[in-house]
Amino acid sequence: MLEIAENGRTWVLSGPASSYAVHLTEDDELLHLHWGPAIALADAEELAARPLPVGSSFESPLDGREEYPVEGGPRFARPALSVRTPGRRGTEWTFERYDTEGDELRLRFRDTGLAITLHYRMRGDVVERWTSLDNDGAEALELLRADSAVWTLPEREGWRLSQLHGRWAAESRLVRSDLTYGEKVIGSRRGHTGHQHLPWVALDTDATEERGEVYGCALGWSGSWRIAVAQLPDARVQITGGAGYEDSGLLLLAPGESFTTPVFAGLWSDAGFGGASRTWHDYQRTYVIPDADQDRPVLYNSWEATQFDISEEQQETLAQRAAALGVELFVVDDGWFGKRTSDRAGLGDWTPNPDRFPAGLKPLADRVHALGMQFGIWVEPEMVNADSDLYRAHPDWVQYQEGRKRTEFRNQLVLNLAREDVQEYLWEQLDGLLSSAPIDYVKWDFNRCFTDAGWPGDAYPQRLWVDHVRALYALFDRLRAAHPGVAFESCSGGGGRIDLGILSRTDQVWTSDNTDPLDRLAIQHGFSQIHPARVMAAWVTDSPNTQLNNRVSSLRFRFVSAMAGVLGVGGDLSEWTEEELAEARRWVDLYKEIRPLVQHGDLHRLRPPSGGLSAVQYVRGDETVVLALLQAQHYGEPVPALRLRGLDPTVSYECLETGEVHRGAVLLHHGLRTGLRGDLDATVIRLRRI
Repeated sequence: MLEIAENGRTWVLSGPASSYAVHLTEDDELLHLHWGPAIALADAEELAARPLPVGSSFESPLDGREEYPVEGGPRFARPALSVRTPGRRGTEWTFERYDTEGDELRLRFRDTGLAITLHYRMRGDVVERWTSLDNDGAEALELLRADSAVWTLPEREGWRLSQLHGRWAAESRLVRSDLTYGEKVIGSRRGHTGHQHLPWVALDTDATEERGEVYGCALGWSGSWRIAVAQLPDARVQITGGAGYEDSGLLLLAPGESFTTPVFAGLWSDAGFGGASRTWHDYQRTYVIPDADQDRPVLYNSWEATQFDISEEQQETLAQRAAALGVELFVVDDGWFGKRTSDRAGLGDWTPNPDRFPAGLKPLADRVHALGMQFGIWVEPEMVNADSDLYRAHPDWVQYQEGRKRTEFRNQLVLNLAREDVQEYLWEQLDGLLSSAPIDYVKWDFNRCFTDAGWPGDAYPQRLWVDHVRALYALFDRLRAAHPGVAFESCSGGGGRIDLGILSRTDQVWTSDNTDPLDRLAIQHGFSQIHPARVMAAWVTDSPNTQLNNRVSSLRFRFVSAMAGVLGVGGDLSEWTEEELAEARRWVDLYKEIRPLVQHGDLHRLRPPSGGLSAVQYVRGDETVVLALLQAQHYGEPVPALRLRGLDPTVSYECLETGEVHRGAVLLHHGLRTGLRGDLDATVIRLRRI
């Protein structure tokens, strides 16, 4: 709901439980008024009537109160907008007008030839904000920085910052720390979202998992980015975020050109970290993720079974075994195209290897379909090997610096997707590939960061950092429109490209290359702070885990760990015993029963993965399921009881595993003690309202 004051200078956006309000002063200063519990327009107008404090000559009364601080004028806080024109820097804007379209509010300002529009939209209790910049003047404008939004928090003592940090094979780990004076900056200068940080932060003062106020912000951008959390000298807190890491130049806007920033979304919740997560999950399933109401299928991926040594006959044998497990989607990973017998060659040549697939992919895809499964493939379109037909024909199509060595990681270079000829080549290759065979799914990988991000001969080469991402989005949009039945997974050496931007164009993401079920508990715990299980791909692979740490774990523990998201199998099924295959079939069948709860239900994190028992609960309608995993048991200590959440305290629930009947606030005890023993054990407990 959007409410506007009669004088057209105060605006209030409200959701079911929260409100967001801004006010324009008579001096055309746009001030933040309120973000928190729901308020009425009259309340916002009362806040707007309060005068700004009188600052000293060393401080600005605007700092910490402005809605979108720009560079220049009486300000010292970090600017969200930094513009250069010939002979002039900074911005001195005036308000032009506001308008609405549906549920979107637009506040339009002007500085000579630059039109600046701040956009607002309420989605449930999530506020979406972004900014658009239009050059309708006669001179080119350089955008050094154009952040999506600035979030202002109320005055409180003792703010605490939550963030997700990591590296390859150890992504999305949650850390909480006291916020101190100054700035805390996270981001990526690597050209993609990155393994090091997810573009999300949360702030609280005393919240727990199920109670207390939490403020959260998440950026929808799949390239380099930056979020800065600043505690200002007067203890106010502001959060600034947008595309690009440095202030060295985003784009050069010629007359008539425009730039729209990515969405920077924010929410307030008074239901603790768990309530904030459930709000984020519902928002993404409702407004962000394509076809989120559809179940994601159980998949099998052949990579760990075969790596680059693949053949059509071998893949068909694996497909037969996968189908016998109840798998619904069979995926051929790396090695099916070009001269791809290792990671040293073939990237860029997206045609089936004639020795491995003499008649192309269609015969295998047809046989996979005949087995009752969908068919998928792996691609890495943004990369190229030096040993490829594409690179030999077009060595200038990669990012490089004139006169400098072309750095290779994983024996590959990054294609300059900002070039229109590269965009058209990839469209032709991928459209032709998806038209050549009945392909249902594409795992889209991105296995190296930007290093030599140059574009010799271009008038403003640094634009490739932004234009690469815009071209990537356009390519996804074009492919999805032309092939609406194809689902896409975002992968970047695991979790290196996970954000609201890529999730608006893909059906799921590869959470991490680390498939160890114990390591995955912390990764999945962090991931769930912001993103729903509906997009979190998780595989059951072989034991010992020879890909990473040689840890031995039971098939039971591996399956229950992976069933917390979109279940997949990635082991070498040709080496599994008949007993293992039969047990795996039972787990797959069970997952299909609980899948609607896991992928579409409300998540409650009952116990974090801190070394003993960890557990997650999913609630949907009259049913709930608990996935409990015992990491270790010490000194004969009993398994602790679990108090379930999100259930109706006035009715009874039957435990389908034990037959016990629980009433009110359900406390699981007996089922856990009988179902969990020793180290790396796991159990699934289902309850249904009676």
